[in-house]
Amino acid sequence: MRIDVVSIFPEYLAALDLSLIGKARQDGLLDLNVHDLRDFTTDRHRTVDDTPYGGGAGMVMKAEPWAQALGSVAEAGTGDGVTPDAETRPVLIVPSPAGAVFTQAMAYELAEEKHLVFACGRYEGIDERVLEWADERFDVRPVSLGDYVLNGGEVAVLAMVEAIGRLVPGVVGNPESLVEESHSDGLLEYPVYTKPSSWRDRNVPDILLSGNHGKIAQWRREQQLQRTAARRPDLLEKFDVSQLTKADKAALASMGYEVTKDRILPLG
Repeated sequence: MRIDVVSIFPEYLAALDLSLIGKARQDGLLDLNVHDLRDFTTDRHRTVDDTPYGGGAGMVMKAEPWAQALGSVAEAGTGDGVTPDAETRPVLIVPSPAGAVFTQAMAYELAEEKHLVFACGRYEGIDERVLEWADERFDVRPVSLGDYVLNGGEVAVLAMVEAIGRLVPGVVGNPESLVEESHSDGLLEYPVYTKPSSWRDRNVPDILLSGNHGKIAQWRREQQLQRTAARRPDLLEKFDVSQLTKADKAALASMGYEVTKDRILPLG
């Protein structure tokens, strides 16, 4: 997978050289490139912003530097001088509080792409015409980390690149570790423990020491349901009930939930 990130603070993305993502870059699993937007300006002050039309506070990022930067990375992804076509055009992700919320399902979807480009906006955002222009050669997707506002897109890009990159085959050493994570099946992950079995008068649940893998799997599933009900009941409301076993339904009933034909509903 090729990933390009355009920012006015390229040094902000230095963390992508660390941990599993950094190792994946070294191993050639991720071709990750960070570009300074100011390198695509033409004036001696390397200006990337100007005042907004219509008035208002703040500054807006200028269109031409972004068009030059995005055009350059789009061509780099397909070969020198080659204009991306409908089959090869990259996905352009624009971090924005006005975008679709980033989810684990979206991370899995994006991990299947060959070329991702991230546009890190700042100030009041990027001139809207850039997105209109980019739609001719990119699959443009404004994406939000959540219902809050950051100073710029760099923090969001760090989070998204890690979430997406770790799903690329070979990046995580044991792919089975991805299967039972929070949100992988619509529920939160069960609690985990390691040695010693007793620590400061707190003991690991006996079931995990039993060696009975069937009962351990059942206990973990019940813990997923309990944790999701306690911390993220909204996930239960959207959960696909066709995935529930009889044991799951019994566990939910003991927690005060009713499973209907198509929904999980709290009783009372």
